[in-house]
Amino acid sequence: MISDPAVFTLGSLTPDTLVRDVRHLPAAPRVLPRLKALLSDANSSLHNVVALIRLDAVLAGRVLQMGNSAYYSHGVRCLSVDEAIHRVGYDQVYELVSYAVASQVLVRPLETYGIDANELWEQSVSCALAAELLAERCGEEREVGYTIGLLHALGMVAIDDWALRRQPGLRLTSKGFPQEASDSERLCLGFTHAEVGGALLQFWDFPREMADPVRYQYAPRACATHPRLACLLHAAKWLRSAVCGPADERPPLPAAGIQQMLGLAGRLTSLKSELERRLREVHSLLCVEPPATVDIPLDFPNRVWRA
Repeated sequence: MISDPAVFTLGSLTPDTLVRDVRHLPAAPRVLPRLKALLSDANSSLHNVVALIRLDAVLAGRVLQMGNSAYYSHGVRCLSVDEAIHRVGYDQVYELVSYAVASQVLVRPLETYGIDANELWEQSVSCALAAELLAERCGEEREVGYTIGLLHALGMVAIDDWALRRQPGLRLTSKGFPQEASDSERLCLGFTHAEVGGALLQFWDFPREMADPVRYQYAPRACATHPRLACLLHAAKWLRSAVCGPADERPPLPAAGIQQMLGLAGRLTSLKSELERRLREVHSLLCVEPPATVDIPLDFPNRVWRA
């Protein structure tokens, strides 16, 4: 905790001005909305997809790494992005590229929040799988659900980048689901990482159907544009916390109105076993070392998270 919150009364700072001041975030996430548009267009080709991925050399390298993982390679190496995409299959390209993007953006310790790189990576991937699962059950687009789940904590990365340069003594603490670090953020900054994440996704040209649910993840029914997706993200965070958090600290269920909006009243807890199965299924993919410095533990996802 901070000893004197008044020190961090920052006046004119807003989510937008903080985003413009961020220095060390790669622009790789810009690829995702463009990739989704390509994959949704019956006239696009694999060549178009490969050309887009090749625009970012680091991203292309990550895709190649994953194409050569034990999960996909079966001992046979591929040497080009084209081969990697052929190997995974056209239908799985979005997920593959999403993992690669996340490995660039979400594999870092967050000193301001006291979160290590493993925790942030695991939180993000698990929430993505939970949101994808809920999207399938609710009739929403699974790629949209997956993306908002994967990037829901992006605002924390931006705040940490900003704080390390502008307010290196800033420390933000989490109370766990549902409020997490939002109370501490409002006290110290005047806004939450959800608002920063929404602003950053908008800055990166993500559509509002992705940016707004991230922005309203703590007040999903207040989202005027896409309240159902905002509720979906909120519920995905609960599902992630219920499966991956401490066994003796079950998070409170989302409000009844949120469950009803999704058509999942009384059914959320029944989805825990399916999320656990999907987490086990992707374990070998996570072990490909998409984050070069991160060792994904063998007990994933049964880690205790602080945020």
